[in-house]
Amino acid sequence: MNSQFTIAVHCLIVLARNPEQVWNSESLSRKAHTHPARIRKIMSVLRKSGFVETKEGLGGGYRICCDPGTCTLARIYQSIACEALKLSWCSAGCEDDPEFDRIRSAVDFAFTGAERGLEEYLEQWSIASLMKRTTDSVAPISEDMHNT
Repeated sequence: MNSQFTIAVHCLIVLARNPEQVWNSESLSRKAHTHPARIRKIMSVLRKSGFVETKEGLGGGYRICCDPGTCTLARIYQSIACEALKLSWCSAGCEDDPEFDRIRSAVDFAFTGAERGLEEYLEQWSIASLMKRTTDSVAPISEDMHNT
């Protein structure tokens, strides 16, 4: 998981709370406490994945175009940060090292299973369920979290 995923989820919650409002990267950056250039990069991915739409020109920006109730964190993760656990740590020379290749293969196998487990867990959460948790003052940790 990476910070782009977290920022994407944060922005989608902001957009979902105000579905008719168009948000520019500066206003979203103030809400997510990050640089507007980062917001634009992340929102570009979200637009290509069908989560947001853009309005060009003066007064332009971003608006949510997915259903917050069916927009799961797994879908967002798959579009923004999929395979975040599979990191390449080899800077040079690994192409000719058979032991390195065997170790990388074993690690990738383990991380692929972890990635699947993470995606299954994230499938239980939607933007709407997170919005609900942010408005419920005493939402217990153990409460049912399935796409509500």
